[in-house]
Amino acid sequence: MASLHMQDYDEVTAFLGHWGHFQQSVFFLLCASVLPNGFGSFSLIFLTDIPRHHCLIPDINLTEDWHQDVNLTNLEQEGCVDGWSYSKDIYKSTIVSEFDLVCSEEWKQPFTSTVYFMGVLVGSFLSGQLSDRFGRKPVLFLTMALQTLFTFVQIFSSSWTVFCILLFISGLGQISNYVSAFVLGTEIFTGNVRVLFSSMGVCLAFAFGFMMLPLFAYFLRDWTSLLLGISLPGLLYLPLWWLIPESPRWLLSQGRVEEAENIVKYAAKKNKVEAPQVIFDDYNSPVIQSTIATMFYLTYVYRFTLSTGYFGLSLNTSRLHADPFISCFISAAVEVPAYITSWLALQYLPRRLAVVSILLLGGVSLYFIQLVPHGLSYLSITLEMVGKFGITTGTALMFVYTAELFPTVLRNTATGMCTTVSRVGSCIAPFLLKLSQYFKYLPYITLGTLAVVSAFTTMFLPESFGRPLPQTIEQMHKRQSAHSHEGLPCSGKQQNRQWSRCSCEDIKCPFCILIL
Repeated sequence: MASLHMQDYDEVTAFLGHWGHFQQSVFFLLCASVLPNGFGSFSLIFLTDIPRHHCLIPDINLTEDWHQDVNLTNLEQEGCVDGWSYSKDIYKSTIVSEFDLVCSEEWKQPFTSTVYFMGVLVGSFLSGQLSDRFGRKPVLFLTMALQTLFTFVQIFSSSWTVFCILLFISGLGQISNYVSAFVLGTEIFTGNVRVLFSSMGVCLAFAFGFMMLPLFAYFLRDWTSLLLGISLPGLLYLPLWWLIPESPRWLLSQGRVEEAENIVKYAAKKNKVEAPQVIFDDYNSPVIQSTIATMFYLTYVYRFTLSTGYFGLSLNTSRLHADPFISCFISAAVEVPAYITSWLALQYLPRRLAVVSILLLGGVSLYFIQLVPHGLSYLSITLEMVGKFGITTGTALMFVYTAELFPTVLRNTATGMCTTVSRVGSCIAPFLLKLSQYFKYLPYITLGTLAVVSAFTTMFLPESFGRPLPQTIEQMHKRQSAHSHEGLPCSGKQQNRQWSRCSCEDIKCPFCILIL
């Protein structure tokens, strides 16, 4: 008996419609779950900011030379034996002032961000494996709980080392939550709603969370209050466990047909439509045959590049404007048009064309910064924001592209693995910014070069525009085979402005897929 292929899933569940009450509620609840990721990811901009400071010099410790007002340049320099005095003009406290991360300890300031991104790296790797094995929903809520709990517990850190350990654990849940929500929505929604969710939906939710961060930081000027403020909203998401369903596609990939049918029937009830008595008839669990390593490696390159650029430019916000709160808002606000652009590109452009164009825009803009005459600081800021616009748009595109390339049985693992590799880029981003000490424009040249190189290697990936999500690795192989024959004449003829099969009606025919 014929088994149900994943490309038929949309057809089998077409009776639900694309935008009923069920889809609307899941859409907005998943987007809401991403909001804390936005202000959590970049809270280190304020938590690790370095206030103006100088050595604390109590009167009883002054030498006779100080009292006699001698030429101090003849005195031998020594360390700040009595500690430091920090300005409270902007912050009441940061972890820099709390744990004295200055002078000989200054290396700990950028390393704090690296520790966090190392936690994100490990979490991305583990959550992808766990999600494909145990389900999207349990991992989504587990990572949300990790993020909320350990962000709160950091308030009680007694030392920088303890703070970093708790920060690492908090990082385990950070982007893992985002990836789980992204994949879950991608598999629940169909048609244009899926594109809308995976581009504008979760991405704009992340951006709005990022834009809320400077507001939190403005009113909560000490580091403990800021951590409390960004952790408490996580408690509001506990009731979502009963409102967000598991992915029916994942359940089908595990052979749990009855559970998948129950979710679809519940969705039909919410949408006030009648479901068939049997929805997934004669479904067989897919068999994994082999993998395509090249696709993994290429997506690793892009995600590494994009993550390095995205976090490097985001963490650089303190240099954009004298006021760090305005700087952060500018950097966050530029993401809104970037995500709108990614949605439009996903709707109307082939994936490879969109990714190549946007990466070239971002890379070339960063190159041009070194050509700006001294004194035109606003032009430099504009070019940097155009660069971030391109890299942010590319990041949103690659999340969707990755999900479309890999089958359901590997989708969360693939997305998690790519996110893991990308976190290597975010780990080195804080130190990449330090290259400006040797040459002012070296960070921009490095990021621009990575973006341009990645743009040209995109052509080695197969196109996914207009194709259904693959279920099995066999179907992924067929897509790769079709990609290798692109440009060759097809024996069939165009049926419409979508992907079409040739007249031979042989699903194994390597010429039957056209991009129009």
